[in-house]
Amino acid sequence: MALGIYISVPFCRTKCSYCNFASDVFSKAMFERYVDRVCADVACAPRIAEEMGGQFERQIDSIYLGGGTPTVLEAGQLERIFSAVRAELDLRSDAEITVECAPGTLSPIVLESLLRCGVNRVSLGVQSFVDQEAAAVGRLHKRATVLDDIARLRAAGLTNINVDLIAGLPHQTAETWERSLGDVIGSGVPHVSVYMLEVDEDSRLGRELIAGGTRYHAHFVPDEDATADFYLAACERLDATGIAQYEISNFARAGMESRHNLKYWTRQPYLGFGVDAHSMLASATREVDALRFSTADGLEQYSAGAPLQRNPVTAQEALEESFFLGLRLNRGVNLQELSRKFGEKAVGKFEDAVTELVGDGLMQQEAGLIRLTSKGRLLSNEVFQRFLSPDEVLAADRSSRK
Repeated sequence: MALGIYISVPFCRTKCSYCNFASDVFSKAMFERYVDRVCADVACAPRIAEEMGGQFERQIDSIYLGGGTPTVLEAGQLERIFSAVRAELDLRSDAEITVECAPGTLSPIVLESLLRCGVNRVSLGVQSFVDQEAAAVGRLHKRATVLDDIARLRAAGLTNINVDLIAGLPHQTAETWERSLGDVIGSGVPHVSVYMLEVDEDSRLGRELIAGGTRYHAHFVPDEDATADFYLAACERLDATGIAQYEISNFARAGMESRHNLKYWTRQPYLGFGVDAHSMLASATREVDALRFSTADGLEQYSAGAPLQRNPVTAQEALEESFFLGLRLNRGVNLQELSRKFGEKAVGKFEDAVTELVGDGLMQQEAGLIRLTSKGRLLSNEVFQRFLSPDEVLAADRSSRK
């Protein structure tokens, strides 16, 4: 099975207050050294896979540059990364090649570089089309910037565009959320990602909300009920215009689903390079089902050559992951397929959990398929807890959002 490649670029122009990823503002002097390290790791991909005990496949069908903001790199640095991948691995002619971009970073030079690298999909971190909301969380763009970027991408032949939105930002109201939804629908992009604001200790805004403070406009964050209403409104509006939900946070026109991200949710193999990059490979032995491993989550540690963190996945854990990740998808989980792979007895252990979740209105079961309801998607972490231990939920969720 062809591999997916994820490459982390942890550099940003500014650190958004809601961000809980391993990215930050660094001196440009760090960029070249980082690119050197990533390219060296890519060249060692076969050895890394062997040392981790995973099956290695040279053919790849997706590349995803995430961040951070990959487009803060110089054009030559971006091209070096793609050249390193092509030199070591066999890129399929129909591969999906995605780069995340912050609006306003797509200079003519960078855009030309993306085209030379074969990029055919761009993900724009918009979060809000309302200037006040974007500015409140540290975004540097304005609505006009986003619309201009989309127009220039299309003019360059890059029409496979995703736009990220966040429900629950400071100052957001039902009216302003409707404006953002109207703009993203009006833009004609074929893919939209909608995330509900995460409140945790891994971001400045999250910590301030937990503390009940007012920094970072925390006292203007909508309550949980309002945020849930915004999310449900997005599901309804996008679906009505042909941008159908296919995963908890992702919506696309037919045939425009993210092929790379589907690898995460369907447990297909992928290799990650760079800071806080996660990988999963099928096991080269029968002792375990798969190998998950990750790089250091700090730039200094990664640059200093910190060892990979290896996590063998047993058959039982693989089954739990199949529930957790598969239920993220609207198409749900096929219990018969799981029974064929893991055995009826192993799958049967979850029968009571499935029955209770269906009874609670969080899941529906039909013709051997189980899937989340609208209510279940809002309370998905509670559903997942029934299939995984808390640590495994967090680890798998972190990996699935890469």
